[in-house]
Amino acid sequence: MTMNRLICKRCRAGYLLDDSRWKCDCGSFLDIEFEFSFDIEKIKGRKPTMWRYREAIPINKDKNIISFNEGFTPLLELTIDGKKVLVKSEKLFPTGSFKDRGASVLMSKAKELGVNKVVEDSSGNAGCAIAAYSAKAGIECEIFVPEETSPGKLAQIQMYGARLIKVPGSREDTALAALEAAKDTFYASHVWNPFFFQGTKTFAFEIWEQLNFSVPDTLIIPTGHGTLFIGAYLGFKDLLNQNLISKLPRLIAVQPEACAPIYKMFNEKLREVPAIEPKETMAEGIRIAEPLRVKQILDILAETEGEVIIVTEKEIESSLFEISKNGLYIEPTSAAVIAGFRKYKSTAKEIIVVPLTGHGLKSTEKVLKLLKNHAN
Repeated sequence: MTMNRLICKRCRAGYLLDDSRWKCDCGSFLDIEFEFSFDIEKIKGRKPTMWRYREAIPINKDKNIISFNEGFTPLLELTIDGKKVLVKSEKLFPTGSFKDRGASVLMSKAKELGVNKVVEDSSGNAGCAIAAYSAKAGIECEIFVPEETSPGKLAQIQMYGARLIKVPGSREDTALAALEAAKDTFYASHVWNPFFFQGTKTFAFEIWEQLNFSVPDTLIIPTGHGTLFIGAYLGFKDLLNQNLISKLPRLIAVQPEACAPIYKMFNEKLREVPAIEPKETMAEGIRIAEPLRVKQILDILAETEGEVIIVTEKEIESSLFEISKNGLYIEPTSAAVIAGFRKYKSTAKEIIVVPLTGHGLKSTEKVLKLLKNHAN
C-alpha cells in the first residue's frame, strides 16, 4: 500500500498531503511519508535544476510548480590547510542561498492548495527566499525578522514586495510573533512546514549524481534549526531506501561557540534544550538558541555516527578570508562550515562535502567592517 501522507512522529497521527496544516493536533512537528522511485536515465536527460528529481517532490501537478530553474549548483574541489574538500556552491541560487530549494517546493504547495497569503519568520535568507517565490506565485507575503538582521537581506525582502515586520528582541521572539500571525494565515515556515525539507533534500540528490551516483563519506553542515542538515539526511535516506546507495554519509553539524545548544546537548547527552544566552556572532544564520527540531537532529547524528563541531569568531573570520582567496565570496555563516572543516580530523581518502550556503553580497556591511579592522 502506498503511504503518501503527513505524519506526526510523536503521536503517529496521519493527515492527507493536501491538508494545509503545518503541525499536528498534538502540537508536534509533521514530516512527510512519500513513496517514489527514480529512473536514473530519465534524470540524466532532464534540465540541470533541482526539479530533475521531480518524482521525489510531492507536488501533484506540474502547473503548480513555482521555479526559477534553480539548483544543480557546482561541486568544486578545493585544498584547504593541505586537505581536499568538495564545496557545493549553494550561494548561486536566485536569492543567494540554499533556502531557495525549500521555498520553491513550499510555495509550489501553497499555490496548489489555493493559498493567497503566507507568513514566515527568518534571520534573513529564508525570508528572502519565501518573499521571492511568493512574488513569482502572486501570493501575498509577510516576513517577520529580528531587528538586527543584515540590511542587505532586509532590502532584498522588501524589493520582492513582501511586507517586512521587524521584531525587537531575540530570534525566538521573532518566531513567536510569526506563530501568532500564523493562527489565521498559512505558515510558510522553513522549520515547521515539512514541505520545505522536501526541497532541501534535493541537495543530497545532486551530490549523489555529481559523484557519479555514489555517496560521500562525510557532510559537514552549518546548523541552526537544521534546515539543510535534516534535508540532506532525508535525501540520502530516500536513496538508501531505494537501494541506490549502500550507506548514509556521516553528518557533522557546525555551530558557533557564541550559540551552540546542539553541541551542548550532544556532548552532555541532554534530553531538553538548555537555557543559553546567545552571544553576538558573525554567523547570524545559525544563531539559534532554541532549535525546534533538535531531537530530530540528535537522532540523525546518532544514526549516522556524526558529531558536532563548535567554532570561534576568530576561526570563522580567518576561514572567511581563507575561502575568499580561492575566489569564492560567501557570507560569514557559510565561513563557519569552512572553519568546522579545518577542525575536523579527516582521513586521507575521506570524501568530504561542505555547502557554501549563502552569498557574500548579503553581508556587505559585516565584510566591510572586517576589512577595516584588518587594515588597522
